[in-house]
Amino acid sequence: MLSATLLAAIVVTVQLYWLKKVYSFEQRQFNLNVVKSIRGVFEDLEMNDAPGISLKDLIDAPADNYFSFKADTIPPKDSLVFYIQDEFADFGVLTDCKLGAYSASENKYVYEEFIPAPASRYAGIKPPMADLPVYNKDYDHILLYFPHRQEYVLEQMDFWIVSTVVLFLALIGLAASLFYFYRQKFLAEIQKDFVNNFTHEFKTPLAVMKIAADVLSQESIVQQPDRLERYATIVRNQTEHLQSQVERLLRTASIETNELPIRKEEFDPYLLIEQALGKVQPLIEQKKAKVELKMEEIPGNHKVHADKAHLELAVVNLLENALKYSAEPHIVVETGSLEDDFFISVKDNGVGIEKQYLKNIFKKFYRVPTGDIHDVKGFGLGLNFVKRIIDAHKGRIKVVSLPGIGTEFRLFIPLN
Repeated sequence: MLSATLLAAIVVTVQLYWLKKVYSFEQRQFNLNVVKSIRGVFEDLEMNDAPGISLKDLIDAPADNYFSFKADTIPPKDSLVFYIQDEFADFGVLTDCKLGAYSASENKYVYEEFIPAPASRYAGIKPPMADLPVYNKDYDHILLYFPHRQEYVLEQMDFWIVSTVVLFLALIGLAASLFYFYRQKFLAEIQKDFVNNFTHEFKTPLAVMKIAADVLSQESIVQQPDRLERYATIVRNQTEHLQSQVERLLRTASIETNELPIRKEEFDPYLLIEQALGKVQPLIEQKKAKVELKMEEIPGNHKVHADKAHLELAVVNLLENALKYSAEPHIVVETGSLEDDFFISVKDNGVGIEKQYLKNIFKKFYRVPTGDIHDVKGFGLGLNFVKRIIDAHKGRIKVVSLPGIGTEFRLFIPLN
């Protein structure tokens, strides 16, 4: 994808470079044709026929779109206009021109005339124009002004301009196609990862339940109540685990098609943290985790106005990740206020996340690559769900992570 983008950029740059070169060439060609036309007028009217005088000394370009040439005598207006038109037609100067004959002795233009080109889009229409500027010279001269010179030059470049536009459109289409195929490839990889995670997540509990069911189906199990209770507990725990995973998938699918319903209420954030910790207590005991609380009072009535149920689910997801991705978990849960926001922070001492993966961790089904290691289960839905909850509250999430050190997720909810 990157190489194709680079190639497209090179092609566009080269095309623009040649477009600029063609424009410069057309400008020079126009100037040359005007000079040739003026030289033809010299010959037609026998002007400036003194030997030894070069065109460089007779013709001047005092400003853009202006040409001035010396006249030893100012010819009659009709004759000058006739021969100018004739020479312009011969040398392909097919754009409008305003002509002025300046008398040095009188310090003014003795006459002016607008000459429309036959092939011009402005033919027969004399556009409003300012008076010709006066260039004080000590000799009589003829001033030619081309008001539509730029448009005329661009008209000569129609082929190049059209081809450049077509190229741009083709490159845009190519880029769109590449992006589409790249996105399809990305989605296919995500789907493959999801199927692998789904299989991994359900395979072990089902295998354990099958073994437990085989044991419970034995006739002798009735005479062993302790063993019966232990295997029944295993089946119940595994069933609850599978049920929670199915509910998580269904909840995510529901959010995908509908807006997340937010029902705000006032509640004590300390109770929310306490309830969230209660839901992951079995995992805390299993991992022998150390949990540290830092609860800062909120200004005012010490209450938060938000959707308690959803916010609790977000905190539970963060706690589960902190426990799963830490070998010897030490989790710091902090609450407080910052400017106009209430925040909940969950900080762990886990494996951390590489900087290059941080931008993708909230995408659905995305899991940070861990090579061939599959010791941590999940669908890659937890953080996506957390992001949706915080977005629904018009809040934001800040993530700070150092590989091998740990990760901190800080959820911000507007107080007002």
